[in-house]
Order: sequence, then C-alpha cells, then structure tokens
Amino acid sequence: MRRRRTLVGVLSGVLSVAAVITLPAAAALADGSSSGGTPTRGSGGGQWSSEGPQRPSPANGTSSSVCANAVAPGQAACQSRRRTDSSATTAAPSTPGSVAPSAAAAATLGNSGAYDPSYLQSAYNAPSATGGSGQTVAIVDAYDDPHAEADMGSYRSFFGLSACTTANGCFRKINETGGTSYPTGNSGWGQEISLDLDMVSALCPNCHILLVEASTASIADLGTAVNEAVALGANVVSNSYGGPEFSGEATYSTKYYNHPGVAITVSAGDSGYGAQFPATSNTVISVGGTSLLQATNTGSRNATETVWNGSGSGCSAYMTKPAWQTDTGCSARTSNDVAAVADPNTGVWVYDTYGGGSWGVFGGTSVAAPIIGAVYALANNAPGSSTQMNSLPYAHAGALNDVTSGSNGSCSVAYLCTGETGYDGPTGLGTPNGAAAFTGTPIVATAPNPPTNLSATGANAAVNLTWTAPSSGGSPITGYNLYRSTSSGTETLLVKLGVTTSYSDTAVTNGKKYFYEITAVNNIGESTISAEASATPSVPTVTVPSAPQSLSARTASRRGVVLYWSAPLSNGGSAITGYRVYRSTSSGQETSYTTVACTLSSCQWQDTGASRQTYYYEVAATNSMGTGPLSNQASAYGR
Repeated sequence: MRRRRTLVGVLSGVLSVAAVITLPAAAALADGSSSGGTPTRGSGGGQWSSEGPQRPSPANGTSSSVCANAVAPGQAACQSRRRTDSSATTAAPSTPGSVAPSAAAAATLGNSGAYDPSYLQSAYNAPSATGGSGQTVAIVDAYDDPHAEADMGSYRSFFGLSACTTANGCFRKINETGGTSYPTGNSGWGQEISLDLDMVSALCPNCHILLVEASTASIADLGTAVNEAVALGANVVSNSYGGPEFSGEATYSTKYYNHPGVAITVSAGDSGYGAQFPATSNTVISVGGTSLLQATNTGSRNATETVWNGSGSGCSAYMTKPAWQTDTGCSARTSNDVAAVADPNTGVWVYDTYGGGSWGVFGGTSVAAPIIGAVYALANNAPGSSTQMNSLPYAHAGALNDVTSGSNGSCSVAYLCTGETGYDGPTGLGTPNGAAAFTGTPIVATAPNPPTNLSATGANAAVNLTWTAPSSGGSPITGYNLYRSTSSGTETLLVKLGVTTSYSDTAVTNGKKYFYEITAVNNIGESTISAEASATPSVPTVTVPSAPQSLSARTASRRGVVLYWSAPLSNGGSAITGYRVYRSTSSGQETSYTTVACTLSSCQWQDTGASRQTYYYEVAATNSMGTGPLSNQASAYGR
C-alpha cells in the first residue's frame, strides 16, 4: 500500500533527508522552456520553522494573465495570473527546513514570498493528513501540457508530498473523450494546468488526480471534458476558466455542468466586479478570490483575508437563483458561493517548465477553484448522492471564515462588490475552515413544483399549448411531461419535452375536444400535475382578406406612377396570394386594371402605362376565397 504524507505530518522526515536531496537544473528546450529535472533551491526561508505570529507583508508586484482574456461568448479564457516583477521572477521557494528561523524570515510572506503547501493547509485548517483517500479530483483545462505529470512530480517531491504518477495509479491524463490522443499544446494553458495540479496536490495529497484536456477553449469542448470526468468517476471537477455570459448559457449549464453529487468548482474571474459563465451556472460552486496573510505554517490558521480587488462577482443575466441562495440584491443567480486565496501579491508557488522556466508565483481565481475543489475532496463525501454540492456551504455557513472587508469594484448594491459580515458577492459565504462546510447534512434538492398557467388554444388540426415554468426545487428543470386525453381527468403521457414552455399538438382531429395536464422534471424527479386545460381543434372559417393598408402614390422618377401599400390586417384565414390594382383618370371610377403578385407585408408596384395626367388608384387583396374590399384611394400625376 502506498504511504501518503502531508506537509504538517512529515516535517521530521523532510528535515532528515533535506541534506541529501539532489536538485539538477532543468534542461533547456528549443522553445525556451525547460523539461524534466527537479526544481532548484531558492534563498530565504525558515518557513517550515515554528516562527511566531508576526503578520507577513504582501508584495506590491505586477502580474499578467497567462491566457488571452478577451474571448467571444461561448469561449473561455483561463483565470491564472503570473507575477512578472523581478522580485518574483528571480525568486524560488526554499527547501523545507533548509534555513534557520529568524525574525526577517517570519516577516516574509509564506515561503520566500509565496505560499507553499504547508502554508495553504495551515491557512484553511485543511485535514490533508486524513482526508481525500479514495477521492478523485478532475482538472479540466484546454489544450495539452506535455510536461504536466513531470512538473507536478517535481512540485510534490520538492515539498515532501507523496508521489502521484501514472505508474502508481494516482494520476491519469486523457483528452475530452477519454482517449490519449492529446490536443495541441498551449504554453498559457500549460501554466494553468500546472497551477491546478499543484494546488490539488498541496491541499489534498491523498487524492487521485484526473487531468482532462479539452480540444479547444470553447465551452462546448470544456463542457464535454467535464462530462467525461464525471463519467469516469470524479468526485470533484475543478474548472479554472470562464468567459462572458450569453443567452444560451442555461442550456450549456444543464448539458455540461449539472451533476448532482459531484462538486463542480469554477473560477469567478480576474477582472473585478462582473459575472461570467460557467461560474454563474446555478449547479456549480462559484469561487471568488481573496488576499491572504497567513503568518505560520505549523498546521493552524493564523490569517487575515480581505476581498481581492480582481475577483469576479455579480448577478447573472440568464441563470435562475438556486433555492438555497437567499440574498436579495440579485433576483437571479449571484456569483459567488465561497472563496480562497487569489491575489498574485499573496500568491502561491507553482512549478512549470512548459510555459515558464520553472518556479513562478501565481494568483487569480484559478488558484481558488482547485483549492476549494480539493477541500471538497477532503470532506470525503460519499458517491452517488443526488445533492447539488453547491448547497452544502449554505447549510454550514458558520464553518467558514467570513471575509468582511475589501472590494472588487463599484456596484449598485454594496454587498455584491464589497466584503461584509455574512454573505457577500466577491467571497460568498467565506473561505474554508477545515472541511466541515463542505460535507454533513446538506440542503437536499427536491422535485419541482408543477407548471402554472397551462393554456390550450384550438387551431386547424392542432392545439397550441403554453405554460409558465415552476420553481425548480433547487435542481434545474430538465424537461416536461405532457399528458392528454379526450375525457377530463383521464390524461395519459403524450410526449416528453425538453426545456421549453410551449408545444403544438398536431396529432389531433378537428371537432374533437382534448384535455391536457403537464408536469415538470428535474434530476430529483417529477412534479405533481398542473391544472387541466382543454381545447377543440377545428377548421377555421375562411373569408376574403380585409382591405390593404396605407395605399400611397407618387410620380415615378422616370416613367409612370409608383404605388405603395401594406398587407391587410386580416388575411381571412388563408394566405394572401396577390393584389388587384384598380385605376381610373376620374376619381371614384376605378376599374380592375392589373394583378400584382406580391405576398410581402409591404408592397411596391410601378404603373409604367400612366402618361401625363392624374391617375386614381385603389387595391384589393386576394386569397383562396377571392378578392377582398378596396383600400383607400390614392392619386398621382403620371410621367
């Protein structure tokens, strides 16, 4: 049996072997990156010592996104930011226990300026030594990182974490359909992949890790990868990406991100106040970002956290609010649910040789999403649940660290962009304080209420039905069941429908009365039946059309007279087939002159036979029943 170790639990072992660890430099590649190798030692340190609770000072550095953020609706960018100031780009973490404790070391943020696994486990009181066995955390990202497993191995080895490899069954890498023909490599997304793998390793070293690489950064491909991860048994799926909201996102949410019993974590964005998809999906855990100052790495929280000014948050334009989210500033889904560290100035160490040289300091809500995913795994939730996992923190808000200060921008309702006591947009209910908020007695979703306002209208060989969607019961509506009968109260299933609020029943006979009821369906079950509605289809009475509208005439620019008119208000129940034009040189004496084959809502016709005198016109519409009444009269001088 493989023996796994956590940082806090293996200090003595790490200290005893530190003197004999060999750290060869990574080999340079033609593209300027490096491959293989083991991370080299940095300077500074004492971060594995028992330093006092002196609060470290955050950096004031610069950072940039590793992915292009400007993406079209239906596309996504990764939410990772890398420090670019010289104090970060020339630094590296210290080997655990390599430097004696000192006051200067204690004042330095984390391990040489960024957080390593011991600090993160301490900041969030993570049960990393005991939790996560038997859990699989899936990482979904776009494109391929060919160095992913090796770089994660270097990170874990450097910080004393147990090996997680393909060979020992801990790690697996696949494409979005479960195969091993990997997509095209991308160095930006490669850095994102390294960040995600390292954060899951840091918080849940006992977890198995499944990396699913989508073919492109489209929501459709990334969503397909999420479905594949769930199909392969992932308990948690971490998604460190997002893009602008769009009108079809509710369909995408249902198709790709609705997996009761599986924790789907999603980054909220790195551009400050504003919502993005799929974080706005009402079936995912939307994860915001904080600035974290954790003073010690000895296994206990000694931290302050404020809202990171880059964290996304806000009201969805398209997604409904889940039942357990009760804030009143958004009538729709509010982003976020929970949060974790994301500020690059209080960033984390990541080892990456595909998109970067080796060690780098990273931030962004891409850090927060896999941290929250790993804590869900530490909670050891049993598989097969019908619970929407984003409901769990709302049942245990007291088990979170409330973030009560800081802001990510300006907004019309203060809590949506400002840290406040209790729930707020940027940090949701707060940050992890152990795993208690992510397990235990959940708020269980129920079957939906029945649809309301069912209406049936008879037409020729059809009955047209509409209804109003009900409350979902906490799990999104996935479809409707329509029931029909020719006698009241005896309806049986006619058809299973998708997510819609209308249907035309064409399997009917004119003159026969039909009765209907409808139910709503979600992942939990089927609602009770709606109120009954009835209608009788029939052949409509067809008449000639009414008079054309707004006839006008003007002298043509080259020859004759030009007429303009609009279609009748009623076609008489039969399509307009054309118009008769009536003409005379004496007002009120118009007789049938010609026919015009126009079936548009607005028609134009030129009378090229009109010479130099005044002409008077009227028009009438025709359908299958004949010719209707005349329009108003119009006149113009011919040319």
